[in-house]
Amino acid sequence: MTADTVTTIGGTLVQHGRLSDRIYVMHLAPGDLPGILDDLDWLAEAEGYSKICAKVPASTSPLFLARGYVVEARVPRFFRGREDGYFAAKFLDAERRREKSDPTAVLAAVREKAGDARPAVLPSGWTCAPATEDDADDLTVLYREVFATYPFPIGDPGYLRETMAGDYRYFIVRTEDGRVAAASSAEIYREDENVEMTDFAVHPDFRGQNLSGFLLSRMEEEMRAAGMKTAFTIARALSYPINATFARAGYTWGGTLANNTNICGGFESMNVWYRALDE
Repeated sequence: MTADTVTTIGGTLVQHGRLSDRIYVMHLAPGDLPGILDDLDWLAEAEGYSKICAKVPASTSPLFLARGYVVEARVPRFFRGREDGYFAAKFLDAERRREKSDPTAVLAAVREKAGDARPAVLPSGWTCAPATEDDADDLTVLYREVFATYPFPIGDPGYLRETMAGDYRYFIVRTEDGRVAAASSAEIYREDENVEMTDFAVHPDFRGQNLSGFLLSRMEEEMRAAGMKTAFTIARALSYPINATFARAGYTWGGTLANNTNICGGFESMNVWYRALDE
C-alpha cells in the first residue's frame, strides 16, 4: 500500500500526497494563522492537488471561509471539550466536489439504528488487548488483506511501531487459537483532548460478529480513563457496517466530506461521527 506524507508546516501538522490528491490539516497551530493559509495554497498549487481539508477550531473558521473554504462537518465541543470544531474544505477542482455516488441512503438506514446498541461479547477463548510492537507484523497482514489502498501506511510494520511509540493505541482481537480477527486504533490528540477512533479492520472470516462494536466500546473505556473529552471517526460514507457501528453506539453524524479519501481502491466520501466521552 502506498500512502501520503505526514509533515509539519510551522507548528501545523498536515498530511498530503497524490494518493488522496489533497492536503489534510490534522492539527492547526492557531499561531500559524493567517500565514498558513498562503502556505496551504502554495503547496496545493505546486503539487496540483484538488482539495484542501482542514480540521479547525470554530474561532478560526472566518479566516478559512474568507479564503474560499466551505464547512463540510461540525463537531460540538471538539476542542478541549469547550470549542466547536469544523471540517472546512477548499475545492480546487469543481469535479472533486461532485458526489459520484449518493451516500444518503446508507446514512438514512443507519440513523434508524441510532442508540440501538447490541451487546458486544467475544466468543469464548477470544481476547482483546492493546497491541504491542510484537503484534505489528500480524496487524499489517490484516490491514493488507482488508484495504487495497489506505491514506496512512498501516501496511508497513515500521509505521505501526513508530505510531505505537507516539499517541496511537492499537487494539487487537485474537481467536482462541491466536488468529488475528480484528483490529482498530485510537489516534489521540492530547492538546485538543479528542481522539479519532479509526483503522477498523475485520478479517473476512470473522465478519458479522460485531467485533468493531466490541473494539469501539473497549477504546472508549481506555480513552475516558486517559481524559479525552470527545471521540470522533471519519468513516467511509458508503459502508453500511462501519456507519451502523457508530450509530448504534450513540454517535451523532456531523457531516460528509465529499470525495475525501482514497481508500479500498478508490476515492470515497467520508462521514464524520462524534460522541462526548465526558458526559
